[in-house]
This record gives sequence, C-alpha cells and structure tokens, in this order.
Amino acid sequence: MTHVPPSAFSEFDAFTAAIGDRIPALFLDYDGTLAAIAPRPELAVMPEEARAVVRRLSALCPVAFVSGRDLDDLAAMVALDDLVYAGSHGFDLRGPALRRQVGVEYVPDLDAAERILHDRLGGISGALVERKRFAIAIHTRQVAPPEKPVVAGTVRAVAQEQARLRVTGGKELFELRPNLPWDKGRAVLALLETLGLEGDGTVPIYLGDDETDEDAFRALAGRGIGIRVMDGAAETAATWSLRDPVEAAAFLGRLADWLAEG
Repeated sequence: MTHVPPSAFSEFDAFTAAIGDRIPALFLDYDGTLAAIAPRPELAVMPEEARAVVRRLSALCPVAFVSGRDLDDLAAMVALDDLVYAGSHGFDLRGPALRRQVGVEYVPDLDAAERILHDRLGGISGALVERKRFAIAIHTRQVAPPEKPVVAGTVRAVAQEQARLRVTGGKELFELRPNLPWDKGRAVLALLETLGLEGDGTVPIYLGDDETDEDAFRALAGRGIGIRVMDGAAETAATWSLRDPVEAAAFLGRLADWLAEG
C-alpha cells in the first residue's frame, strides 16, 4: 500500500515507546539515508555531523552499515573503525572478528557481464558501469531521457545471457547480482545470529531509503523496526519514516541522547 508511515522524528516519544527497555541494534543504509544522493557515487559524502552521531551511537549500541556499495568503498566513505560493514547488498560482510563472503563462485559471471556492458554501453553518454566485487551497478542519473530505455533494455538482455545473474533496480540504477536467495534482509538476519543479537532484549532497527531496503524491512517485520527515508508516499513495509538524510541524522542524534540518558 502506498503511504507515508508516521515520522520517527516528530513522533519520537511514540517511537521510543515501541523500543521499550530493549537495546537497539542499528542497521544503516548509506546512500539516500545518511548521505544525500549524488550524480556520481564518489560524490555522495556523509556529513561530518552524521559521522559524529554514528560514532557516538556505536558506543551505546551495536551499529552496522548495510549498503549496495562495494565493501571497501563503503568502509572508506563511512570511515569509522570497529563497525560491522555489509557491502554489495550483504554479499560481503566484515567486522571485528567477522568475515563472510556469499557468492564467490559467481565472480567470473560478473566479470563476463562487466566486459559486455562496457562494450554495449560505451557509446551512451552518462551511462556509468560501476563494478563491485559481488555486483555491477549501472547508473542512469546522467543519461539523457531518450537513452534511458536503451540502457534498461541492454541490462536486461545481458541478464538473460548471463543466466547465473539477476537484475534488480533502485533509484536511477540497475544492478546485476548473483542469482542467489540473498539480499539485505537475509544479510541482516545472518548478522543478528552471528553477532548474538537474536534475544528478546535486543530490537533490530533498519534505516533505508530504497527498493533494496524493502527486503530488510520485510525480513524484520514482527521482530524489529523499519524506518524508510522518503520524501513522498511509496509502497513500503517500513512502519516509520524520516524525510531525508538531514532528518535521519537528527533522529539518530535524539536516539543517542535517549540511550545515553538510560
């Protein structure tokens, strides 16, 4: 159902009532959630105020980043040690005493698809093919509108040719990933188990802004809290909302204050 869930910021007291006396385990998307969407991935920088809030929260509760970005790229953009990072939509996980990779055997398929995409999209101005270890993102934000359907058709054709890969979508991008039953939702559930956070005393909270984050909202339904960063009505499984990355950082600041007060 298309709607805007209640604001976790403006209705903060109701939000914390839903947490009760449990300890939050925070799972944070990056692009569009704590960093504003930018024309190119390297320009999507998280404000220093947001980084300071996340650093403060990490001393109060478990914090992990879950992103479509390549793991090393994600860790470099966040630039905070001792956090858990899940890159490539959870196919690549790393943290203190944690290292797990899902889908290593699909890397040659991604290599072949990357070569084909560069060849077929090379003549389309603005089309950006971004290789990650476990995925390929095809960005269309800077592609002229008449050319966007051409990019879409090319990506779908390559996905059909590479049967071990599947195509997913996001904001102005397509992504080719291993055709495995694995996504941000399954990655979050795996992290909860690996990090020993499955007990009744912990409540997982996931912040995200995109279609790929809906996998996590659905996975946590009934056991955790989903917050979608959104600037208008959308179909979402999240039960709370925030308006934009600025409000998301402000919300996390209030959450840190609330946790610090005990």
